[in-house]
Amino acid sequence: MDAPFVGMIAGMALAFAGYFGGFGAFLLVAALGGAGRAAGRWAGGGAGARELREMFERSRR
Repeated sequence: MDAPFVGMIAGMALAFAGYFGGFGAFLLVAALGGAGRAAGRWAGGGAGARELREMFERSRR
């Protein structure tokens, strides 16, 4: 799948969560989606443990 299609699916999931579950559900779906993306990238060999840790450290700044 290409990036625009995946982005569209993620946006639709967030929109449904926000509409039916409210803002809390929107944040939960966004957080779990980000964690799933990071775990999938790590498991797929796209990044090692060091790169995963650095990615989370950069997001805190």
